[in-house]
Amino acid sequence: MRTRVQLLLELTARNDTYREGLLSAASGLSAQEAAILADLERNGLQVPQLHDVLCGGHVLVDDPQLYEAWLFPEVSHPRLSSHHRDIDKSRYPDIGLRGQVVREKLHGRTANGTWLQLEKTPAAFGKRKLPSLNDLRHLMDYVVYRVTRSNVGPWGLSRVTERRPMYLSPAIAVPTALTPPVSRSLAAALRRIASDDDATSVSADLAARFPPPVPADPSDELGEALSGRAGRGLFGNSQVWISEAPLPPAAGVLFTPGEQPPPGTRWIEEDR
Repeated sequence: MRTRVQLLLELTARNDTYREGLLSAASGLSAQEAAILADLERNGLQVPQLHDVLCGGHVLVDDPQLYEAWLFPEVSHPRLSSHHRDIDKSRYPDIGLRGQVVREKLHGRTANGTWLQLEKTPAAFGKRKLPSLNDLRHLMDYVVYRVTRSNVGPWGLSRVTERRPMYLSPAIAVPTALTPPVSRSLAAALRRIASDDDATSVSADLAARFPPPVPADPSDELGEALSGRAGRGLFGNSQVWISEAPLPPAAGVLFTPGEQPPPGTRWIEEDR
C-alpha cells in the first residue's frame, strides 16, 4: 500500500506544482498516511484531485466508517477545529495526525460521512495552554486564507474549501417506492426489452421447451437488493480504470484537431 501511494505522489508531482520537498517527504511516508490516502483513492479520488488534497482541499467522503478507520491509537490525537459545527463534538471529536506528507491531517464526522483536510501547520489550541510558535503560524495561515479565500495545505493553496468541498462517492441514489402505474409501465418496458434481446443459438423447438426464467417483476433486478456501491450510477460498482497513457503516435492521432485519417491508414516513412 505504501509503495502504491508513493507512486501516486510521484505521478501528481510530475503534472502539478507543489512546494519543494514533496518527493523527499514521500520517501518517509508512514503506514497511517498511506492508509488514509489509499482510502481516498478507493472512494474515487483521482490523481488530478490529489493535488487539491495535498494543498489543503476540504474533502467530504460518503463513508462514515472512515471516521473510525482513521483513528490510529499510536499516533492520532484529539483536535479542536471550527469545521462542521453541526456535529456533536463530544461524541465525534475532530482527530489530528502528523506525518511527513500530510503534515497535520484533520478529520471528523459529517451527518452522513467523513470529512478530511490537510493543514500546513499543526495547532494545539486548548484550555489552560499558552499559544506555541506553531499556533502563531497557524494563525498566519488563517490570515492567508482570509485574504486568498484558499486553504493553506502542506504543499500549496487550494480553492476547495469547506464551502466548496470535494465530494467523493456522493450518495446520489435514494431508494424510493414506485407508484403502481409507474411500476406496471416500467415492468412492461423491461419485459419488452428482454424479449427483444432474447436470442438463442439452438433450434426454435428446443428454445420453446427450455424458456428463460421470467421474474414476476423485472424491476426487482434494478439494484434494490445490491450492496456496496450499487445504485450510484452507470458502472458505479465496476472496477474499471486506465492504467497506461496512450503511445505518442496514438495520442497524436487521437488528440490532434483537424481531419482524422480514414480507418485502416498506416504510417509510412514518407508520411512523417
